[in-house]
Amino acid sequence: MQKNKFKKVIRNIHLWLGLTSGIIVFIIAVTGCLYAFQDEIQNITETYRFVPKEDSPYLPPSKLGEIAKKELPGKVLHAIKYNEKGKAATAIFYHFKPTYYYYVYLNPYTGKVQKTVNAEEGFFHFVLDGHFYLWLPHETGQIVVASATLIFLIMLITGLILWYPKNKSAAKQRFWFRWKKTTQWKRKNYDLHNITGFYIMAIALIFAVTGLVWGFNWFAYSYYTVSGGKKSLVYVDPGSKKEIRNTQVANPLDKVWLTMQSEYPEANSIEIHPPESDTTSIAANANLGDGTYWKTDYRYFDQYTLKEYKVNHIYGKLSDADTSDKLMRMNYDIHTGAVLGLPGKIFAFSISLLIASLPITGFLVWYGKRNK
Repeated sequence: MQKNKFKKVIRNIHLWLGLTSGIIVFIIAVTGCLYAFQDEIQNITETYRFVPKEDSPYLPPSKLGEIAKKELPGKVLHAIKYNEKGKAATAIFYHFKPTYYYYVYLNPYTGKVQKTVNAEEGFFHFVLDGHFYLWLPHETGQIVVASATLIFLIMLITGLILWYPKNKSAAKQRFWFRWKKTTQWKRKNYDLHNITGFYIMAIALIFAVTGLVWGFNWFAYSYYTVSGGKKSLVYVDPGSKKEIRNTQVANPLDKVWLTMQSEYPEANSIEIHPPESDTTSIAANANLGDGTYWKTDYRYFDQYTLKEYKVNHIYGKLSDADTSDKLMRMNYDIHTGAVLGLPGKIFAFSISLLIASLPITGFLVWYGKRNK
């Protein structure tokens, strides 16, 4: 009797949380599906991202930066990104307030402008805006999406409790579809919700947890701390020393780039960030992963002396990262499935599609019971 009461409470929690968050979970899952193959689709459709390979050296960031700034006068240059051979370099113009986000694609050998793109107007930006913010103002949208993700996490747990069979006989219908010609659509829909939910639950939990890392700061810090993390999760620029400005080296941006090139000859990309002010450092990073982001070395140099600084947050050298740091760095690649390459992306796409079906089949279960 007590067990039945417990299950009834769990069923009510599962039902009402599902009805209140179902449409949001559906949108998050569908937009996640659409975004899964962003890189692959853009590589096919956006030909300006590629250039013929040459034996000549790349132009330094100071030259590419000058050319790019003429395309977007008055905008702040955030970074110059050199991609692997055969791909255009990218000048990134980004600012928070006022908000803008542009890419200027350049031939790294000649400096020719391939195309200037407003990143906030593209299809995939629209999809990502829905996935992260539900197309609401970002401050509001992030809370709504994160809250719905937290509810989804609770629903996965309550769903497992409801799925758990009473006996061996009931278990036969919980692991596979045992449909006959006489099986009605209500039973089929119930099985689709119940059995599909069971098989995707583990991966759905991973999606929910990695999503919540972005959604709530308290969750990210708790997750990182429980995994043994001791560093800061917030990027803090180590700065440049004002008192030694008189010893400034010539062309510091280009020299940092040359250092990164010599130390990371096999990097998939090298990114150089001009200092934002006269007291900030030159930030640089080299991505050593193939289609992932977690294998990245982040480096910081004094803009006057090129002295390198260490940092006490997770965005430092990969060799300085412990297991908990790497887990946080891998959050995006785990969430998208990219950590397992293209097969991982295909798998993540498939699971996201099945997650999107759960609010639909769940709603139909509820509707079918109300309208017998």
